[in-house]
Amino acid sequence: MTDNNADYLRTGERSFRLRADVFLLMMKGAGYAALFCIVVGVFLAVTIWIGGLLPAESKEAPDPTPLSYMLPAETSVTA
Repeated sequence: MTDNNADYLRTGERSFRLRADVFLLMMKGAGYAALFCIVVGVFLAVTIWIGGLLPAESKEAPDPTPLSYMLPAETSVTA
């Protein structure tokens, strides 16, 4: 019986190790991005849920800065 040392996974090659390390780093970054998106989504969901618990009168309150949306009148420039 011959002892065939076939390297099926190519773990002896340096390029395989480099590709594996890069792949794992990309997966780690994708995991961090997914976690960040989930945290932002949970934050938005909690904010919407708290907003739904507020009474309707709080949503009908007047604007606290009524003059902030008024733009100055346009000035005409004659040439």
